[in-house]
Amino acid sequence: MDTQTLGHYIGGQWTGADGALESRNPSNTDDVVARFPDGGDAEVASAVAAAKEAQPGWASASPEVRSDVLHKAGEALFARSAEIGELLAREEGKTRAEGIGETLRAARILRYFAGEALRRHGQTLESTRPGLDVATYREALGVVGLITPWNFPIAIPVWKAAPALAFGNTVVLKPANITSAIAAALTEVLDQAGIPPGVFNLVLGRGGVGRALVDHPDVAAISFTGSQGVGSQVAQAAVARHARVQLEMGGKNPLVVLADADLDKAVAIAADGGFFQTGQRCTASSRVIVEDAIHDRFVAALAERAKSIKVGPALAEGTQVGPASSDSQFEQNLRYVDIATGEGGRLAAGGGKVDAETPGYFMQPTLIADTNPDMRINCEEVFGPVVSTVRVKNYEEALAVANMGDFGLSSGIVSNDAAKIRDFRKNVRAGMVMVNLPTAGVDYHVPFGGTRGSSYGPREQGFAAVEFYTQIKTVYTGD
Repeated sequence: MDTQTLGHYIGGQWTGADGALESRNPSNTDDVVARFPDGGDAEVASAVAAAKEAQPGWASASPEVRSDVLHKAGEALFARSAEIGELLAREEGKTRAEGIGETLRAARILRYFAGEALRRHGQTLESTRPGLDVATYREALGVVGLITPWNFPIAIPVWKAAPALAFGNTVVLKPANITSAIAAALTEVLDQAGIPPGVFNLVLGRGGVGRALVDHPDVAAISFTGSQGVGSQVAQAAVARHARVQLEMGGKNPLVVLADADLDKAVAIAADGGFFQTGQRCTASSRVIVEDAIHDRFVAALAERAKSIKVGPALAEGTQVGPASSDSQFEQNLRYVDIATGEGGRLAAGGGKVDAETPGYFMQPTLIADTNPDMRINCEEVFGPVVSTVRVKNYEEALAVANMGDFGLSSGIVSNDAAKIRDFRKNVRAGMVMVNLPTAGVDYHVPFGGTRGSSYGPREQGFAAVEFYTQIKTVYTGD
């Protein structure tokens, strides 16, 4: 396959294609997907300057202009979903079907926010003082910096950029290094859709790009998805200069399986949420809390399910789970298996590498049973196809265990007991609750976000996105 040569996209122009860095195919590490420059302060300064210059015109244009650009970009992604989805699978490691599915999701997000561009609205209120009218207006913030991860390399940049653009902001995107080719493909789609110069900018490179973006005084807001550690640094730096900040920082999502659950359904839900997309979803159900009465049967059935999953190259026919996305992620996955078994967990399935015809980061779907709630495997995000189980006596203990830890993104319960389902929905400390469904998987038109250490700031996606990407102006008018 061909190796792409990428550049930054600043002020409507591609520039700086020196190829200092590269992304490789995790299904075949001999395959270099792209070479691209390592940006820094100068490139960020140029991109922010271009975005700042373009922002007033973009914000004051007819909302139909913004709507049309987003709609055209969405239609282009629909038309190119097979091509871009395959590139995504090659660069990130999702299966072809998952890559195409993510591309289609991005297309639908663009189409959704094309409509939202026309629906930005305020309120009219009666003043307490006679002769006065009061109205509120939502206005753009200005230049928005987006720092995005590799696990959803087109959906997450789109669900951040689409509302930012729809509501009149301009954007500087810093994507994850290992998925730079997908970021460039998205940028190309927006360029061809007619986005004006400076309205959307792409700066490639390592962590210095993100730091420069967070620190830049002309960046009004930062939206970040990544680890808790980096997210805390982003928040401190942004708040120090009074910039708006939004953080999504992962999860250690509990799936509670009660004794009255349909066992086959519970196993299917746990396998889907824990193993597929290589476990590289912040909403993955990486810890499963099971009532004692069915625990052993559940573990045995989930172990068999894990062993039956076909792991292989992302683009190979029949592959159900692709590789980890990088060598560092692969090594982290294996390290956590050692940590869990070293602390007393029992390896019920998987735990090792998978041999394939090509050199890649292939790992067996892994199930670790007989763990305690306070083990590291149940407290720290692994971000791989590694699921642990915790045995509990009853529902009350299950809820208490589910609410342990620093994360609170997604949660799930598998049960047919309406009263316990209702209690769980009300009392679990998570931003999202799934009932008889995998913890992973959310619609594009509803809010996304968590509690505690998983999220900070207004929700992402859907009708909630306007809260972060606009500010309210209150206007009084007298006679």
